[in-house]
Amino acid sequence: MVELVKYIAQALVEKPEAVDVREVENEDSVVIELRVDPDDMGKVIGKQGRIAKAIRTVVKAASVKSEKPVFVEII
Repeated sequence: MVELVKYIAQALVEKPEAVDVREVENEDSVVIELRVDPDDMGKVIGKQGRIAKAIRTVVKAASVKSEKPVFVEII
């Protein structure tokens, strides 16, 4: 999942080297933390959060077979 989120984020931003993706595993879920350059934050979130919602939808679809639910947080 980390590679998927990183690939999508790097395709969206102007500074792909500043993209940082980490996976934090809790007892009942997995959280993928996405950090980008502050100047690129709007590109990752999109108008009214549409791009962020699309990223979360893709990750949710890709994680259907995993045992724990996967969430994406944009930090």
